Amino acid sequence: MKNQYNNFPDKVMASVALLEKIKQQGDLVRKLKAEKAPKEKAFKFGSLDTEEELKALDNYFLDQSYVDNFNFSGYDLCLLKYFQTKSLNFENQTNLLRWQKHTECLSNDNGLSKQKEATIKNVLEHFAKSIKAQNHSVTNYQNLDEEIAKLKALKLELGDEGGGGGGGAPQGGKLILKTAKGTRDYQPQQMAVREKVFDMIISTFKRHGAETIDTPVFELKDVLTGKYGEDSKLIYDLANQGGEILALRYDLTVPFARYCAMNKISNIKRYHIAKVYRRDNPSIARGRLREFYQCDFDIAGQYDAMMPDAECVKIVQEILSGMNVGKFVVKVNHRMILDGIFEVCGVKADMFRTICSSVDKLDKSPWEEVRKEMIDEKGLDGESADKIGEFVRMNGGEELIEELLKSKLADSKTAKQGLEDMRLLLRYCDIYGCTDVVSFDLSLARGLDYYTGVIYEAVLCGDAKDANGEDITVGSVAGGGRYDGLVGMFDPKKRSVPCVGVSIGIERLFSIMEANMNKQDVKIRTVDTQVFVITAQKNLVEERMKIVGELWSNDIRTEHSYKKNPKMLNQLQYCEENGIPLAVVIGESELEKGVVKLRSISSREEVEVGRGELVANIRTRLSIKPQSE
Repeated sequence: MKNQYNNFPDKVMASVALLEKIKQQGDLVRKLKAEKAPKEKAFKFGSLDTEEELKALDNYFLDQSYVDNFNFSGYDLCLLKYFQTKSLNFENQTNLLRWQKHTECLSNDNGLSKQKEATIKNVLEHFAKSIKAQNHSVTNYQNLDEEIAKLKALKLELGDEGGGGGGGAPQGGKLILKTAKGTRDYQPQQMAVREKVFDMIISTFKRHGAETIDTPVFELKDVLTGKYGEDSKLIYDLANQGGEILALRYDLTVPFARYCAMNKISNIKRYHIAKVYRRDNPSIARGRLREFYQCDFDIAGQYDAMMPDAECVKIVQEILSGMNVGKFVVKVNHRMILDGIFEVCGVKADMFRTICSSVDKLDKSPWEEVRKEMIDEKGLDGESADKIGEFVRMNGGEELIEELLKSKLADSKTAKQGLEDMRLLLRYCDIYGCTDVVSFDLSLARGLDYYTGVIYEAVLCGDAKDANGEDITVGSVAGGGRYDGLVGMFDPKKRSVPCVGVSIGIERLFSIMEANMNKQDVKIRTVDTQVFVITAQKNLVEERMKIVGELWSNDIRTEHSYKKNPKMLNQLQYCEENGIPLAVVIGESELEKGVVKLRSISSREEVEVGRGELVANIRTRLSIKPQSE
């Protein structure tokens, strides 16, 4: 029989030779990158149909969703029309092709297609400001790409020879260890805090009678498309594997609606805690990530007005009050009130959603900038914008509702119904004891397309500071609203299931809590060990293990040293460092008498306890109920 290892030395020699090639190729790539780095100047565009121009544009759209960063504008429509007249094929420019398909899709949207017109000259001027060229020829761009491709091929070849997955760093090569942009690792201390917070949130959800579900981390792209308005550009598309077109979930609400439609669910109160993904500009310090947890609570079903909606507000109040993140306010509004405002201010019905997305930016931008966007980019006339501005700068409570019911806004039946709903919501919030943190705010818009009724958003009041005394700005920390039509979008028979819910932005809250911990220098327990078994002499490891096994069997969280003959001082020091409250100490004299010493780590007091009474004694000291209970 032929020995399968006969050619092993040859494989080793081949791998060594391949590693040397990878090293040489890596040196070449680093050299080209170093030559490319300095002295940037504006890239000069001409007819936009040469290979180097398309290459530059393809590189630009690698990190940008649209011509103007992440903002869909008239630049995109102009560039699309220009390319259509030239009948260009972007088969080799995958990022440019993605931009083209996305822009074609948005150009069919009546609201989004009405952007301020631009000329190709405007577009080229914008690119000239945004895209830089190096002080070497475009050929060097191509050379660098070619050499990088060769390096990747060599690494892949090495992976194939080694029987692994390929693509790994060669031995001796320089591998930069980092998490992907917008993601992060969590240390044990951070995870200990997160677990406690998650437990508190789940306890709140369960106190209100919710059950939990789970859905896949990715969905069919068609499930997510058209549900998020202008935020659709933040969806992570997955590479086409020759099968279904997929995307990572953007939130937990749309998958929940799909779940209800697919399983023919007409009423459920559910919570869901899971990760979602957004191709946003991340800021770790502000808790804005590309991969992050959402904690959702939703009530689906046909119920009397504002009763489920008020409970969602109460849940936000309970959770934020229990997290010690400072003062907060829960802003509430109603989509029907907003639509009524747009109606009486002369906005065309097909522009409601796009104008609503502009209003949604008032929490981050001053009114002057929002007004400019409405007029210059959305095509709204100045008079209508000014009328909208009078309304969206109002906030208050029941007195504001009464004032609006006497104003011209009451001429809109839509707005009048929304105001009646809002009055009932505030009344129920008063009964639940949470009106002190609720504010009726007409600037609140929530840009997602699927909201149909009440909307709410919780924000911190800005008095949280870091260790240097600087304000910690994290934006909204919870949000949600009513979405009565979303399930019907998925149901084959267009069956409507009214829904309302709220999502807690847990990552942003954690950024505040971490800053508070750093400021206070708080020591966090990362293990829940209750008892540590200690040996005072050598050669007692088996006796120690017997006690450990007995305590484990009785559901007492127990540890011991993994060394046969550890020093007693080191064992006691481990208990102190990890906050372990009790230690069981055994020695030869204790074994002879059939007892152990039970030591309190904090007070250092010791008592002798019979072996048969050890479990009961520990349970009493730790206030642990017997397993049978």
